[in-house]
Amino acid sequence: MVEKSLPAKIARSEEILQPYLENSVKEVAVAWTGGKDSTVLLALWRALLDHAGLGPLRAITVDTGVKFPEVIAFRTELAKRWGVELHVARPEVDTAAYPVARDPLECCRTLKVEPLMRAIERTGTRVLLSGIRRDEHPDRKGREPVEPRTDPDHILVNPLLDWTETDVWASHDLLGIPYCSLYAMGYRSLGCMPCTAFSSVGPERAGRASAKEQVLRDLTALGYF
Repeated sequence: MVEKSLPAKIARSEEILQPYLENSVKEVAVAWTGGKDSTVLLALWRALLDHAGLGPLRAITVDTGVKFPEVIAFRTELAKRWGVELHVARPEVDTAAYPVARDPLECCRTLKVEPLMRAIERTGTRVLLSGIRRDEHPDRKGREPVEPRTDPDHILVNPLLDWTETDVWASHDLLGIPYCSLYAMGYRSLGCMPCTAFSSVGPERAGRASAKEQVLRDLTALGYF
């Protein structure tokens, strides 16, 4: 039975993360999008590192070239404030000429998946921590806390799987975790600009482009979190 209280969920997430403190922390990175979920994860991992007297706090972020400026500004400022060793992964195409969002699967493969896979390999990351949750999308209901991945070889660790959107915002409040200004405007889920519309009602990801949402399982198979 999944424990419902936020303190218990935080404790469970820390329990999932704890074994990776025993690895070389230089091989562990947070997949940080600048969104509310992965920022909570970054804060939890940062606290564990600080408590153990370990470091550095490493993160990989994918800059597709069509991210919200507010997300980039938030990510840049917080990385500086928290001393994040941040690797920014970028696509190897000219996004000004690329047909963004025309083919959702191919677009995400080119702008997100391939840069992420290159970054994992180039940074020597062996453990990638993600902030995905089971309740945010049907295709994530069957995900596991620890998932071995190949090409490149690494382990994907998902410590927030059993959290809810309410848990995430409660933890921001409880722990004083900063968040992007777009959330204060009413956005609930942030992706690339062409695939994210303002939506404050309905499901959490209602503002995400439906065509992109339909290929999430394929993107996971390709290596995305």
